[in-house]
Amino acid sequence: MSSPQSGPRTAPDTDLAEQLVRLTRRMHRAQKRHLEPLALTPAQSRLLRIVAHCDTPPRMADLAARLDVVPRAVTTLVDALEAADAVRRVPDPANRRVVRIELTETGRTTLGALRSARRAAAEDILAPLTADQRELLGGLLSTLVDEPGRRC
Repeated sequence: MSSPQSGPRTAPDTDLAEQLVRLTRRMHRAQKRHLEPLALTPAQSRLLRIVAHCDTPPRMADLAARLDVVPRAVTTLVDALEAADAVRRVPDPANRRVVRIELTETGRTTLGALRSARRAAAEDILAPLTADQRELLGGLLSTLVDEPGRRC
């Protein structure tokens, strides 16, 4: 049902989906602003975070699967991060044909700055919320996004 002032009513899930999309876009823009001084693209920052969270240095194919991109796209990202001395290619000890990607000391430092930039971006978005609201939101988001055992 609709009223003349409000227009057609939509399902609550549709409204929620739209809100999530808008929030994601807003967070992406805020992160991009805060990442600019680090000279990192969002894709490069995501690759760095994935490498850092892996128990062992991932293969290029592992990174492509985690990023949901073609392997060539990973090669381009790794090339740029390697040029910035943030990652290095290392041979797999069990298979000389396999290349693994590991963080360098510069990469670990960059990752620390990246975390600070992401926290600043999140603070921009979360500023209107109280501590209780943030805690509630964090719990809800954990329920939606956490995948137990998801490691490289």
